[in-house]
Amino acid sequence: MEPEKGDSAVHVGKEQVRASFRAVGAVPGDTVIFHSSFKSMGTVDGGPTTIFDGVLAASGPGGTVAAPSLWYSGKPEETPDLFNVKTSPTYVGALAEALRTDHRSYRSNHWSHAVAAIGARARELTARHGAGGERPSPWSETAFARVSPWWRLYEWNALYAFIGVTMRFCTMKHAIEGQLVMEHLATVPAARRAEARAALSMDRVHRIWPFYSSEAMQEELAAEGLLLQTRLGSATLRAIRTRPLVDVTLAKLQSEPLRWFQPAFLDWVAGLEKYR
Repeated sequence: MEPEKGDSAVHVGKEQVRASFRAVGAVPGDTVIFHSSFKSMGTVDGGPTTIFDGVLAASGPGGTVAAPSLWYSGKPEETPDLFNVKTSPTYVGALAEALRTDHRSYRSNHWSHAVAAIGARARELTARHGAGGERPSPWSETAFARVSPWWRLYEWNALYAFIGVTMRFCTMKHAIEGQLVMEHLATVPAARRAEARAALSMDRVHRIWPFYSSEAMQEELAAEGLLLQTRLGSATLRAIRTRPLVDVTLAKLQSEPLRWFQPAFLDWVAGLEKYR
């Protein structure tokens, strides 16, 4: 689904941002990460800073606001060595780029799945991206590592929000997919895991991967009452806690693999038997 079309006649201020994020569960001391369409909200008085300050007000005192700050968009010429944590722009939207360039912002140093943040825990959230606890992904084993902003969001049970967009834009889904792959690989003797892993997508080379429909999963999570929803200007604001986002999704994927995965991945799982 495409981002919602905003109504420019609707004006949004800091107080409305604060109230809307409180309505979907933000509390003092929270870390809030969002995917967004800036235009979907209407006319934001004061520009992107109004959104950041409103979220910080909703999560304060001690709050943090974050957004994906992804640079790599899949183009062959975008090699990891060209990424500059200070200057490489993010392609994921105007609000995310404004957060990256805000003078208060910290950004994690990762070429494909950086996170930018402002607030009390921004430095801690973005530190040492990929320094340990590797987890498989199609881009690198460090993008969603245990030592990364993405897994800290899980550990901190951050509020994961969507402004004017659906969970189709949920980057955390790739951490979930990587965790699923890890759990399958754990059933194989350690000496043969690299061989089994090599059949899957890795290092920007597309092979097999357990991609699933995050929009269909959104419906499941909403039905269980885990996804809260309100309005922010002319946009729909949805939010879910990161721990249930990961844990419930992973449980559903594991319990009904035929429903969620393509045959190629199911064949890979069945084929792990030859490594045991």
